[in-house]
Amino acid sequence: MQKDLGNYRKSYEKKALLESEVGDNPMALFQQWFHEVEASESTDEPNAMSLSTLGEDGFPKTRVVLLKRFNAEGFVFFSNYQSEKGKSIAAHPEVCLSFFWPVLERQVIIKGKAEQLAVNLSEGYFESRPRGSQLGAWASDQSQAVPSREFLEERLQQFEQEYEGQEVPKPPHWGGYLVRPVSIEFWQGRPNRLHDRIRFRLEENYDWTVERLAP
Repeated sequence: MQKDLGNYRKSYEKKALLESEVGDNPMALFQQWFHEVEASESTDEPNAMSLSTLGEDGFPKTRVVLLKRFNAEGFVFFSNYQSEKGKSIAAHPEVCLSFFWPVLERQVIIKGKAEQLAVNLSEGYFESRPRGSQLGAWASDQSQAVPSREFLEERLQQFEQEYEGQEVPKPPHWGGYLVRPVSIEFWQGRPNRLHDRIRFRLEENYDWTVERLAP
C-alpha cells in the first residue's frame, strides 16, 4: 500500500513574527498567543499539547496531553506517576512540549525539565475534576496491559461502590508536573517556506537570549 502526499501544500500567509514584536519575556508572548488562539474560536482544545519523553527502552515517545496551567514558572499538566510517561520523566526529566495551532499557522516548541508538583497543589486540582474523572484515576493503572474493556468498566464500578456517598481522595500515584522551560521557540508560518522562528534561551543568570533561526 502506498499513497503519495507530495501534492499536499499550503502557503502560510496570515501573520508575521518580528524581533521588534516579541519582547523579552517568552511567557508573556506565550500568553498573548494562547489568548489569540482562544479568541479565534476555531480550535478545539487549544490547550492540547504534544509531550515528548525518552522512554526506559531508549526510544522517544510523543503523546497529546492537556495543559492545565501556565505562569512565570512554567507549564503544568497532570498524569499518573506510574504510567509510561511518569516512569520516563522520573528517569529523564528533560522533556519537550509542542503546540500546533493551524488556524493561526503557529507552533510553540518548549524544552524544559519536568518536576512533580507539591501534593497540595495536585490535591487542589484533583478536587476540581468531575467525579467520573476522579474515579477513573483510581480505576486505571495507566499504561498497563489489561485483558478487556469490561475489566476497566468493572474496576470503575468497584471504586464507585467504594466511594459511594464520599469524597474521592487523590490517588497517591496521581498528580501534576511543572515543566520549567529552558528554551521556547515561537514558529509563525510565512510564504515560500521562509517561516519566522524566534527562540528564547534561558541563560545561567536567568535572563533570556532571543535569536532568530533559519526556517
